[in-house]
Parts: sequence; structure tokens; C-alpha cells
Amino acid sequence: MSNATSYQLFINGRWRAGSDGNTLPVTNPATEKVFGSVAAASASDLDEALASAERSRRAWSSRPAKERGEILVAAARILATKVGDAAKDLSAEQGKTIAEATGEYARAVETLEWNGRHAEELSAPIPLGPNRMVVPEPLGVVAAFTPWNYPAVLIARKLAPALAAGCPVILKGAEETPSVAVHIVESLRQAGIPDGVVNLVFGVPVHISRHLLSSPLVKVLTFTGSTAVGKQLATLAANNLQRCILELGGHSPVVVCEDADLAKAIPAISEYKFECAGQSCNAPSRILVARTLYEEFLSRMTEAVRKIRIGPPDDPATEMGPMANARRIEAMQRLTKDAVERGARIETGGSRLDRPGFYWLPTILTGVPKEARVLHEEPFGPILTIAPFDTLDEAIEQANATEYGLAAYFFTSALHAQQKLINGLSAGAVSVNYLKGVSADAPYGGVKQSGYGYEGGEQGVRSFQILKMVNGLGSFG
Repeated sequence: MSNATSYQLFINGRWRAGSDGNTLPVTNPATEKVFGSVAAASASDLDEALASAERSRRAWSSRPAKERGEILVAAARILATKVGDAAKDLSAEQGKTIAEATGEYARAVETLEWNGRHAEELSAPIPLGPNRMVVPEPLGVVAAFTPWNYPAVLIARKLAPALAAGCPVILKGAEETPSVAVHIVESLRQAGIPDGVVNLVFGVPVHISRHLLSSPLVKVLTFTGSTAVGKQLATLAANNLQRCILELGGHSPVVVCEDADLAKAIPAISEYKFECAGQSCNAPSRILVARTLYEEFLSRMTEAVRKIRIGPPDDPATEMGPMANARRIEAMQRLTKDAVERGARIETGGSRLDRPGFYWLPTILTGVPKEARVLHEEPFGPILTIAPFDTLDEAIEQANATEYGLAAYFFTSALHAQQKLINGLSAGAVSVNYLKGVSADAPYGGVKQSGYGYEGGEQGVRSFQILKMVNGLGSFG
């Protein structure tokens, strides 16, 4: 499979190097040092993955859904035994703390198991009344593209429902975090997944996406990443009318109403925002606070953020590790500089730590003018803006004032305010007095420029199915 520093491709049931021998470096973001390599797929490797997936398609789709599910459940149990070492690998590659990496793997195990346990019922015919029913059928070969920020969760959210539905998958893992894809795919191999049903490739992303999506064998594209890249992939997919499931960028608001319980709201926001150094599509990025609470909230939030312990991700005392790469540091510098030049104030943070590693101080900006880039571009890092509002209508208008619509949050116990915010906030998911990751049984997807389609729950499996309508059952003549 691999050793500690070298990761391979998995094609037609076999771990191997790329056919041309090319590799890409793997860097530790806490030290900025290269410590490993990952095989890069050539065009011939991709062709072999396509052929392998297509060869396996008919047998896998016709295999009883209960058996497909049993393999997923077995893989979940195998992966659960690997979490200790796997979390250390993920932490070293991505920079998140060991505790965060461990929690992420727990969610991946939950996702594999949930889809395995529901594979049979979600593949069963759906009666519509006398003489009519819907028969779910797998769409075919899936091309799955996953990012480096939450690789375990997002690989599981793509692989598990596709496999449960009866679709073979070509997984393009993140080159920055290859160990995650390797651990999950190896768990599936050990669980008995047939050759060709899961293929894993790494390499130059643009080359892989163009090659796979140019093939008429691919019937579904599932992607998590930036809006810009999502649009490029959707354009490629349009040529073969491949179904697209796109979870794209986010710029999530948090509305803090005047009756909010700050003792609960502030730690909830701080913990969820600065998990993974803020590198999450659904992390809160803009806090809107009722003016009567603004000064108190700002003071207490700033104090909480200043107390966040930054350090090596393998140190148990660390609460926030480094960002994943130099590109994210450059983005933080650009967004902060632009905001300050336009009149914003840095309440805390606002700079890179003077030490090896891609460390950026947790940052709070206030007085940010509407035209500042940080209010329109997805920050995808540990930058938080805080601003006051006077009316709930004003808060909703400000919350919706971006092109994104992935997640939104608010804190209030007033039922009328809750209903107004639920109805008014333009987002695929709205959370009330609560900030946590999405569970395996829940559908999740964005609106506006945050994508379309759903991952998770029943809808996540349906994304990989044709719902074939059958009329006239039992009729003759």
C-alpha cells in the first residue's frame, strides 16, 4: 500500500506507482518541510482507472444492496481501528490538531456505517399506489474530487453513498493530504470491495479533471472546493451531461440577537470558527451583533480569541495549528491589508507568527466597510469580522449580502425572531443556537454560488441514482 512517506495509486484492486514514475511532494505545514511524496497519475493511469471502473460497474450495480452495505459497514469498523495512527498522519499533512483529526475520522466512520446500514432500503422500489412504483438504479461511474481541509469527512460523504447506490468510483484525493484517501480506500479493500469498484488517483488536478470528465464513461461528478473551480468542472461536465453535485464556497454569517446567551454563543462561535484554522466552507466568517450587545460581545469575543493556544498540531495543549499552505497565508495578508487600508480596525491578530510553519494569528476585524474584499471573498482562514445591527431586517440584509449561501447561524430564544431568521436567511443550512458539523443522516447543500445538489442522508444516496418510473404494473392487454 504505502510506507510512512510514500503514497501510491489504487487502480483495479492494486496499489502501485504512477506509470511514468512522477511524484508530488507532501509538506508538513507546521515546519514547511517536505516529508513525503505521492504518486502522480499519468493519462494511461487514468485510462486504466476508467476502464477498471467500467468493467466493475455491472457486477457491482447488480450485487444485492444489502451486500454492498455490509462491505461499507465492515470498512467503517476497519477504519475505526486505524484512527489513532490515521489522525496523526492527517495532522502532520494538514496542520489540524490531533483532537480535530480524530474527531474528523470519527465522522467518516459514522458516514460509512450510516450509508452501509441504509443501502438496502434506499435501493428498494418505492410504491406510488396501484400499478405504479419508482425503481432506484445506479447512475454509473462516479468521478469524485475531494479537498485537503476535511479530507476524511468529505471522502466518506462521496464514496459511501455512491457505493451504497451501486456506483463504482474514481476518487481524486487531495495531494496535500494523501494519507487520508489511502487509509479509507485500504479499509474498503480489506472489507472486500471488488477490484475496480474503487480507484484512487492523485496528480495534477487540472489534468485529472479534464481527462476524467472528457470520458463518456463518467456519469456523475461530485466535487467539494472553491466556487471558481466548481464552475470550471461543471463546464467540463456539461459536454457529456454528467450529473453534478457541487459543494462550493461559503461566507457564513452569525446573527447574535439582543437576547442571546453570550456565555454559550461566544465559546460556540470561537471553537467552530477557529477549528482547522478557519479553513472550512461553513465556518462562521461574519458576526452581526445587536447594537445593545455589541460592545460587550466584542470585548468578550476578543478576549476569548486572544486566549486560543496556537502551536504544533501534535501538542495536546494546542487549540489551533498552522494553516495548510503558503497560499492561505498570502490570502490572509491580502484580505487583512485591504480591509485596514479601507478603514477597518484590527482588534486582535492580523499577522503571521514569526516562526517556521504557516501560522496566522486568529484575527478579529471591526469597522469593515462594505466594499472590503473580506466581506465578499471567502476568507477560508482565521479571520472574523464583527459589526453591529439595529433591526432584524438589517441583520438579514447584511447576512445575505454575499454571493454565497452555504450555512448561516443565529442566537436567540425568541420564537418570532427564530422564525424570521429561518425564513429570511439565504443558506442551504441554518442553525439555531448551535454550531457543529453536519451529521451523516442529514442532507447538505448550498444555494446561490455555494453550489447545488446534496450530500448526506437519503438525498445523498439519491444523488447517485436514476429514479426509474414504472407505470401499469399488473396490467395486460
